[in-house]
Order: sequence, then C-alpha cells, then structure tokens
Amino acid sequence: MDWAEAIGNAIAYIEDNITEDLTVGRIACEVNLSAFYFQKGFSMLCGYTVGEYIRMRRLSLAGSEILSSDGKVIDLALKYGYDSPDSFTKAFTRFHGSTPTEVKKNGALLKAFAPLQIKLTLEGGTVMEYRLEQKPAFKVMGVSRKFSYETANEEIPKYWDEVIIRAKERPVMGMYGICFDEEMKGNEFRYMIADDLDKDEASLKGLEEYEVPAHTWAVFPCRGAIPLPLQKVNRKIFSEWLPAGRYEIAEGYNIEYYSNPADFKEGMNDPGYYAEI
Repeated sequence: MDWAEAIGNAIAYIEDNITEDLTVGRIACEVNLSAFYFQKGFSMLCGYTVGEYIRMRRLSLAGSEILSSDGKVIDLALKYGYDSPDSFTKAFTRFHGSTPTEVKKNGALLKAFAPLQIKLTLEGGTVMEYRLEQKPAFKVMGVSRKFSYETANEEIPKYWDEVIIRAKERPVMGMYGICFDEEMKGNEFRYMIADDLDKDEASLKGLEEYEVPAHTWAVFPCRGAIPLPLQKVNRKIFSEWLPAGRYEIAEGYNIEYYSNPADFKEGMNDPGYYAEI
C-alpha cells in the first residue's frame, strides 16, 4: 500500500466510523502505519491534524442533523463524542457561529465541511536536496516537555519563546529541536531543545541528558529566514519524498539542526540562514 492510498483509506475509515471512539492509534493501525508516521504525514498532506479533521466533520454532520431531525442536543452531543450538552454547544457555536437552538428555531446559517478526497495529481518534478548519513549514537543535553500531536504546532514555538527568547538565563543555546516518540503509538511525544552534551555544563545547570541511537538519517538542508524553509521542506518530505516509495520512517525521531545565528548578518531572519531537518 502506498502513502496516498493509506491516507485515503484512513479518511474512509474515519467516515465509516465517525460516531465511534476514534483514536489516532486505532486509525493508524487500520492502515498499517505507525501513529507517529500517520499523524505527521496526515497533517502535512491534508492541512489539518487528525483530531481537527474528525472534530470538524462531526460538527458539520451535527449541524445537518439538527436541521433534518427532532433530535435533542444531549443526544447529538453524546452521538458525536461530547461529554455534555454544554461542551457540545460551545464547540458547535465556535464552528458554526450560532448555537444549536438558534439553528433549530431561527434557521441560522450553518457551515459545511466536506470529507477530504485523495486525488492523483501530477506533482513533484522539482529538485529536492538530501543526503543519507550513517550517524553513530550521539549525546545531547537540554530541556524537554511532552506535547500532544494535536496542539504541537502552536505550542512548540511558545516553548522556544519560553526557553530561549524570554528566559533571563538561557539553559541551552538551542542547536537542536528534537522530537522523540520511541513507541510511535500514542498521541504524545517528547520535544527537547538541546545542544551537544557537555557533562560539566549539564550537571551545573541540571539539564537532561539523552543519547540518540545510531541510525541512517536522511538530511534535508533548509535555507532562508526561519521558519518558512523548515515548513516548506517538511511538507515536501511528506508530499513528495516519502511517497516516492523508496524510503520509510524507521524510528520516531525527527531532528532540526540550527546554525549559530551569530554567523549570519540578520541572524535567523537572514535570507542565507542555514538549518537542517
């Protein structure tokens, strides 16, 4: 099964089980992908996290059902995975712009969110630089926090802001941003802002130490003001490089390397700034 077919099958499974207890792990298992691989690839290719997609599809269907049936709000809330009518009403109102009662009584406008469809299109045809590197195990030091795949895109930049930009004393310089998901099965992963290990400094500052195991790495250069080059290359990895079919993700590690901003005239905003995935 190729990557596009797997995502298409995952979408079909979601649609067939939209009112069931859907988890990323269960969906990924249905299409024979690791949760780590599936979640990252889904968001890169589809533009939504898995959770966002399921939530918007459920709320779209709930809106249609309110107009076409006499169902009670509490019944719809339970049907579409909400613990209470209040939580359902809040989510419904954020999505549609009107409460369920307003829709039912006054015919307020609803928003429709159609199922995604995977179509074969002619893409690629562009040069994508990468190299394969056999890298021995190496040790890093830093600070880490667990993140949900659903909110990581918003929360990780805030974490960098907290640790590097606004911190009175930087615990680390931030040479690496490392995603750890050794199990590749859950809905969370650990993210570390790290440098190469210096045992004395790590001990002095109380930093975490971690050994990244030996692996074969695909290394992708990113040039330009951060973060756009990283986002662009990440998207191409999942939309072009991996679907080409020659390689697949072996472990739940993803590392971003950042050059020293002091080496560039405009720091990380410099047009020539260099980073790697």
